[in-house]
Amino acid sequence: MIYSHLFVDSDIILDLLFNREPFSDYTKILLAESDIRKIKLSTSTLAIANIHYIHSKQTNSAVTRDTLKTIVKIINILPFESDIVNLALNSPFTDFEDAIQYHIAERYRCNAIVTRNIKDYKKSTIQVLTPEQFLKTLA
Repeated sequence: MIYSHLFVDSDIILDLLFNREPFSDYTKILLAESDIRKIKLSTSTLAIANIHYIHSKQTNSAVTRDTLKTIVKIINILPFESDIVNLALNSPFTDFEDAIQYHIAERYRCNAIVTRNIKDYKKSTIQVLTPEQFLKTLA
């Protein structure tokens, strides 16, 4: 499959920000390869809010805001419209937040969801890959 638009889940961005080894290495390569291959990377406003919350607990709000300013230059931010809530509430996903992320990715026609929590996306009709799995598809 040729990928043109990937939805990046918050865990992947947090791996990078917290330098979680070995996962952060895969995220760095994913970012580089997407730039080289002109693959659009997106996440959601919900993910950015969650990342801000988690990251600011480890640092402070000013550092987190500066960090996110860099992230939003690299990764496209998809809006979270109110009808997505109804779609998520009525979906077969057990995790509500993942249902929201899935429906945002579906609405904006992402080719795949990149996450380390593959099990949370069992009901996805969109391909779900870890960063490592995605990078193997490029080889």
